[in-house]
Amino acid sequence: MYQGLTSREVWHSTIIFGVLGFAAAIPLILIFNRELFQRDWRAIGAASAIFWGMFGVTMIFVFWKIYYSLFYPAWVRWLAPLNILLYAGFGLGMWWLATRFPGPPALWFVLLGGVEGIAEHIFGIYVLRILEKVPFLQGVTPFPAITFSFFEYILYWAIAGWIAYAFARWWG
Repeated sequence: MYQGLTSREVWHSTIIFGVLGFAAAIPLILIFNRELFQRDWRAIGAASAIFWGMFGVTMIFVFWKIYYSLFYPAWVRWLAPLNILLYAGFGLGMWWLATRFPGPPALWFVLLGGVEGIAEHIFGIYVLRILEKVPFLQGVTPFPAITFSFFEYILYWAIAGWIAYAFARWWG
């Protein structure tokens, strides 16, 4: 019988997501130059909305019974499409910050995405109490879960960044 995740398994997943995240982010950082990144905020907003809207709706509906229903009331499920607006806002906020830091803005964008992931997971762990309420997470301690979230979200925001790059090139 499956007992759930352990902190050790989360550390292993962190390594996997770290490798995948950096494999996705490094080429993006090299080709999504400052000029193109700064110029096309619409691409960032649209890509963030599309990626996170689709991802969020898929996750909440596919994993509702085994995960989300354990800490959210049932009506939250029907708000999932609002991820489109929420993450478009996050993406635009991260774009704004990334364009104000020195160096490649795509680098800052994915790093800020990792920080956003940490914030979400801290909320999930300490406010929603997911490590207590979700049976398969009860063997995980907060630190590895929070560390994992940084690398997990670097991968996700790098994917959104690639979509934004495609839009920016397409809209030229």
